[in-house]
Amino acid sequence: MKKRVVITGLGVISPVGNDTQSFWQSLKEGKSGVGPITSFDATAFDSRIAAEVKDFDPTHYGISLKDVKRTAKFVQFAVAAAKQAVESSGLDLNKEDRDRIGVIIGSGIGSLRTIEDEHKTLLSKGPSRLSPFLIPMLIINEASGVVAIVHGFRGPNSCVATACASGSHAIGDAYRIILYGDADVMLTGGTESCIVPTAVGGFCALKALSTSNDNPQKASRPFDRGRNGFVMAEGCGLVVLESLEHAQKRNAHIIAEIVGFGMTCDAYHVTAPDPDGRGAAQAMIIAMKDAQMNPSEIAYINAHGTSTKLNDKIETLSMKKAFGESAKKVMVSSIKSMTGHLLGAAGGVEFLTCCLVIKDGVVPPTINYEQQDPDCDLDYVPNTARKAHVSACMSNSLGFGGHNASLIVKRFE
Repeated sequence: MKKRVVITGLGVISPVGNDTQSFWQSLKEGKSGVGPITSFDATAFDSRIAAEVKDFDPTHYGISLKDVKRTAKFVQFAVAAAKQAVESSGLDLNKEDRDRIGVIIGSGIGSLRTIEDEHKTLLSKGPSRLSPFLIPMLIINEASGVVAIVHGFRGPNSCVATACASGSHAIGDAYRIILYGDADVMLTGGTESCIVPTAVGGFCALKALSTSNDNPQKASRPFDRGRNGFVMAEGCGLVVLESLEHAQKRNAHIIAEIVGFGMTCDAYHVTAPDPDGRGAAQAMIIAMKDAQMNPSEIAYINAHGTSTKLNDKIETLSMKKAFGESAKKVMVSSIKSMTGHLLGAAGGVEFLTCCLVIKDGVVPPTINYEQQDPDCDLDYVPNTARKAHVSACMSNSLGFGGHNASLIVKRFE
């Protein structure tokens, strides 16, 4: 018998708030976190805007000044969000078997910032001056590793790197680990921080980024006819998953229940989605089958919704294929209109958002939705949050390489 898996803790670092309360308030108010890039001089770049995390102090989360210098920012974000998530879950770690608590955190890129900085050192001062922390700072698995070290979690530990689907795949993997009894508790989600010249320049070369530099807060406009690319962002979203048995035994507050996970591959192109939307649709169908739910039972879809021409058109098509007649009735929104695209962290932040939708009875809007695109004709909850009793949500993530992931979370009963 598969175990039931519930969500008991949330933690977030984002461009619109560095804790769950401020993050959620910003989404409900339709607040954009996009602005001019401040982390480097972006004058020469086609896209000079991003959704950066503001006022982040790693020492506030127990990272010493000494360790700040030897810990990559994407790892710092993970440590901070993990601290929030564990505290909000009410776990008393002194009473827990830490061999039964694991960590899976996804990231699309790791620390390009470290690679850039140390490559400059290599060229200017030679290999003998490279930092001994170069390798542990840049590799993606260090987010999971460091979080486990901080808390002494000795259970299953891994990382996922499936581009923009990383956070969602991490949650799906963690969910299945608990389902089959290999852990009682998993801390999981995604983290990313790569607003650096190499990444911004690379995405500019792909013509993937918005060039609406004169009006940054209007730049991310998923499903709108005038969209012209995504806005890079950074941050981290983590959740605490537990077996229902474990959560009830300690009398935990249960936020919601995760009931479905589906993943597929387009097997079509390294960056472009399959034009018939088959892979993404199939991931949604598999997730609903896993949850033993029909399309009519899903009230809200947190779309991948990147604000690129191809993604929004094909994702809309895939939702129609997966949901059939129910596609016109389901509420759909993209919080990337406010947060920008957190790449490997997006799935974690957006799954966390679905938990808040169920908890609070409010669906966040797709802001900057002004001109209807004939190819995008669903209910995108335009511009204003909507009060609604939501029993079940789906969160979708689509990544370069054709990776698709769908998660379903529902009200706990």
